[in-house]
Amino acid sequence: MSWFKRKTKGITTTTEEKKDTPKGLWYKSPTGKIIDTEELEKNFFVSPEDGYHVRIGSKEYFQILFDDNIFIELDANLASKDPLKFEDTKKYPDRLRAAEEKTGLKDAVRCAVGKSKGKNIVVACMDFAFIGGSMGSVVGEKIARAGEYALKKKLPYIIISKSGGARMQEAALSLMQLAKTSAKLAQLTDAGIPYISLCTDPTTGGTTASFAMLGDINISEPGALIGFAGPRVVRDTTGQELPEDFQTAEFLLEHGFLDFITERKDLKHKINQYIDLITNQPLRA
Repeated sequence: MSWFKRKTKGITTTTEEKKDTPKGLWYKSPTGKIIDTEELEKNFFVSPEDGYHVRIGSKEYFQILFDDNIFIELDANLASKDPLKFEDTKKYPDRLRAAEEKTGLKDAVRCAVGKSKGKNIVVACMDFAFIGGSMGSVVGEKIARAGEYALKKKLPYIIISKSGGARMQEAALSLMQLAKTSAKLAQLTDAGIPYISLCTDPTTGGTTASFAMLGDINISEPGALIGFAGPRVVRDTTGQELPEDFQTAEFLLEHGFLDFITERKDLKHKINQYIDLITNQPLRA
């Protein structure tokens, strides 16, 4: 006689009764390390096993940089239009609507002002989750407006880049943002206002060709992908094999494109330390 005997054939458990492991409990890094998500968050979204810096957005960077996560967002409701009536696999307005519903964001950058170690700074942070962090008219306009705010209030300006480049759905209008943002940063330079560029993974295309490389200091997180064109395009154009670490933050630091690389846990301290040094102020603890 069998210990157990199935009375009814087939699976009888209803979908509602199934006990699945809740999603989001674990994160697997590209190197295969498994990390508890709560531990990951406490460690600034950096894997304690291998130091891998997980991609995060403006919400997390604002939490890291602003004291007690208190800030005032600038131009929060600025949203993209569709002047070119662009359509690829879907219409541009439909793509924008889908990105907004998925992310809760209006576009690929958020700008804010708030205190960091007791002193006000202006931060523009890109969100890769919104159409790959692509730079359209709204991104360029918000970055320029935040720069103008920093200029008027004489506040240090930080841009956190995380982008696939210019937004193809806006064509030449997107490319115009390179000039607009660069011109505004030149005004900050003339006024002697510090501008810090933080390149995170990935920083490519039009962002690299403009504001991402125009900082008084250009800094990065470990292992970030930073470049203009992709490695395959560069290889095919030059006809040369590329080093394994080509377009990594470490490669760019070695070749003089970056001033230093900082761990995310040290980011707030390093940025404010530089601001104190360049403005000839006592160093804050």
